[in-house]
Amino acid sequence: MSLSSVAPIQPVESPTRSPAMQQLLELARRLAAVECTVLLTGESGTGKERIARFLHEQSPRAGGPFIAINCGAMTETLLESELFGHARGAFTGAAEHRPGLLEAANGGCLLLDELGEVSLAMQIKLLRALQTREIRRVGENKARSVDVRIIAATNRDLAQAVVEGTFRQDLYYRLKVVELQLPPLRERREDVLPLAQQLLAAAAERMQRPVTSFSPAVGELLTHHDWPGNVRELENAMERGVALARSARIEVDDLPGELRSDGRAQVLPGRERATRTLAQVEREHIIAALEFNGGNQSRTARALQIGEATLYRKLKSYGLITPRGTGPRLVEAPGPRAQGAAGG
Repeated sequence: MSLSSVAPIQPVESPTRSPAMQQLLELARRLAAVECTVLLTGESGTGKERIARFLHEQSPRAGGPFIAINCGAMTETLLESELFGHARGAFTGAAEHRPGLLEAANGGCLLLDELGEVSLAMQIKLLRALQTREIRRVGENKARSVDVRIIAATNRDLAQAVVEGTFRQDLYYRLKVVELQLPPLRERREDVLPLAQQLLAAAAERMQRPVTSFSPAVGELLTHHDWPGNVRELENAMERGVALARSARIEVDDLPGELRSDGRAQVLPGRERATRTLAQVEREHIIAALEFNGGNQSRTARALQIGEATLYRKLKSYGLITPRGTGPRLVEAPGPRAQGAAGG
């Protein structure tokens, strides 16, 4: 796998029901139009690169390149060469002049992922490049101007690293013009099923497999799992499910072992949440599928492998009204759930 990449923009996980994520995405939309450095923090796998891509896609630089590099996966020497480039003969094996990623991202955006792992010596060089908007290739004295937006991401507590002396304070404040802290998936469980449906559809398209949904029992397991690997773990679970599914629906046996052995959705002692019924999970799964299909009942029924009449009866029993003949739209009847959504 390449340590750096130039990739097409992918949509940020959406729709989201979590108030915390709704607030974060709204702030990201506002920041996208502003030419400032953004620091993305949060646990590994929470989707920091997705937010970085979203910032780029919504910005005036959207027509330029988006490049991501994992700074923690390289030695200091290799990272310097990757970022700043090198001149021919600068070191053994440097057979030709090579621009770095700061030059390659000119007019666009460079995501410095896992920046908290960078050495102090490399931090000084990065700070100078950020302040002067100039770089020097390894083995050259010539200064080259660069026009690139920097987004930094880390799962470390950089403020604590500054206190411990492993991260420069001046670079920290240069990067932290605005900080966006991504919540872990276990703190936004209302997003698990809609996100799982989206990741399932993406995996099915990549693998060219006719898998369109998962069973209510799978939905129960997904909802109650603590997701230590966050969105990345959920994505892997959906990819495995799509790969192993024997029909158009993912079943419990298609999930990774850690989910299957997660007490079959039984709540462990000491947890503050209560086990929900399968009917409640089914309701959320059906609503998530309907939203994913733009409110179209026919497509939703096919995806769920149920009849349209059955789907209509269930929607009616949930207090959801989708008038036929007026186009695909979902209107939730007034109640605590609808009021909570409006207030988020």
